[in-house]
Amino acid sequence: MAILDVNPTRMSLLLLRKQLTTANRGHKLLKDKRDGLMKHFMEIIRKTRELRLFIEAELGTTLSRFLSASSTMNPRIVEGSLLFPEAQIELEVTTRNVMSVYIPSFSAESSGSLINYGYAQTTGDLDIGLQKLQKLLPKLLELAEFEKGAENLADEIEKVRRRVNALEYNMIPNYKETIKFIIMKLGEQERSTIIATMVLKNQMLKKEA
Repeated sequence: MAILDVNPTRMSLLLLRKQLTTANRGHKLLKDKRDGLMKHFMEIIRKTRELRLFIEAELGTTLSRFLSASSTMNPRIVEGSLLFPEAQIELEVTTRNVMSVYIPSFSAESSGSLINYGYAQTTGDLDIGLQKLQKLLPKLLELAEFEKGAENLADEIEKVRRRVNALEYNMIPNYKETIKFIIMKLGEQERSTIIATMVLKNQMLKKEA
């Protein structure tokens, strides 16, 4: 705690009391915001964990299909089959506001098919692997949305936490300490004035006598 560099006057005392009231109000609002952000953050983290586990399991199954296909097909045929897909994707990125934090939202429209080859020299594992990969795309976008949202929320939580700490451990204690100091100084001045008045009155009484 530190005493602020202000003149110990009644005007300064009035101003500091107003600033202390504002700081206390801001501290409460920021704490409420921090708690709200933490609630959203933990919810996104939970959804991210669940979605990541699902995607990892699906990707593992998809990869096993590709491995099975590559083990039974000529490598050149595999490469040629995947070289010119007809599938096209249009990605749209928007944002939504969560307690002054902008969180991205991804949406994709796909057309065409990843399967653009003849079936004579390919296996069913390759077809299934590509189909599963195409179906998994929306989940991958959703995961990216969750992870970026969690990152943005974490940044904002850290900023709010620093402001809360600055108010709680710096500004508010300094205001309180300075207010106590000014009250003490004003009390000393008032006592000095009373004593001076009493001395002056006593001297005037002596002269009259």
